[in-house]
Amino acid sequence: MKFGIKGTATRRWVLGAGLATVALGAVAMGVDALAQARTRLTVYTAIENDQLAPFKQAIEAAVPGVEIAWVRDSTGVITARFLAERAAPRADMVLGLSGSSMALFAQQNLLHPYTPRGADALRPTFRSGANPETWVGMDAYLAAICFNTAEGTRRNAPRPANWADLLNPAYRDQIVMPNPASSGTGYLTVAAWLTLMGEEAGWRFMDQLHQNVAVYTHSGSAPCVQAARGERMIGISFDMRAAQEKTQGAPIDIILPTQGVGWEMETSAIVRGTQHLEAAQRVQDWVASQAANQLFGRYYAILAHPGVTANPANYPAGAVDRMARLDLGWMASNRERILAEWTRRYDSKSAPR
Repeated sequence: MKFGIKGTATRRWVLGAGLATVALGAVAMGVDALAQARTRLTVYTAIENDQLAPFKQAIEAAVPGVEIAWVRDSTGVITARFLAERAAPRADMVLGLSGSSMALFAQQNLLHPYTPRGADALRPTFRSGANPETWVGMDAYLAAICFNTAEGTRRNAPRPANWADLLNPAYRDQIVMPNPASSGTGYLTVAAWLTLMGEEAGWRFMDQLHQNVAVYTHSGSAPCVQAARGERMIGISFDMRAAQEKTQGAPIDIILPTQGVGWEMETSAIVRGTQHLEAAQRVQDWVASQAANQLFGRYYAILAHPGVTANPANYPAGAVDRMARLDLGWMASNRERILAEWTRRYDSKSAPR
């Protein structure tokens, strides 16, 4: 009798365990089905590495059912890769890339026209101007000089106030700047010099500057980081990296040259031919939103949405007034020519890849 009771209990345990296994299997299948139901968007980007996770989290929370798969590199590399794939694009979107690169893509009909919801509220400068829009802007960044005051004092070198001051022999091998072929910050800086000075005088200036440059980096952040560490006296970088390094205690002055500075904006667009158009449009709607601009404001001071303000610590006063009058269309159309000439003249001092 006891055997019968024990056998019944065993059968019940086995049956219960089996049902639990089936239930767990069903849950697992449900999770798999949910994962499979998410739309995976391949997004080419040049945003900073430390921004990848926060942006992914914010987009996926705001746009349910979408999974962001970043392909990240510097502006020049992403631009070259996207153009090389023009016959068979691999990206669904491009987000966080320079406006001049995006203008070039638009000129070659590589972007899917779409005016996101709320785009009319963005500052006019941050819209392509096409109807429908080919891209929308996110935020803007501008060139800045990071000057290590401790190194300047140690070497008895003066504080520069304008671009011409950088030709001082006191800065020989003490200047670091980004390579414009790989860095968006580098290209906006070179384009601004050619615009502000005229091409002939601009190239002459860069010939002389080259004598003081120690290395051309492949990152727009690296020059200011090196200056902040005292590895070099001067880094030509961008505004927000400079403010960040100063806030972290680096002995640097942030200098916006009096003649004006180059600037660019980060932009977002949908790739023509994407197989996930509806999902990409929803992400583009998010890009134009106030919520997205609040996220952009964690990293940039100049934002596309006028209803959102950012006040980063140690950000240089009067930055907007120093922005040079640049033509993104001209920057896009002349990019290949300018980079070829720059590479021919100065690539010997570029950092190894």
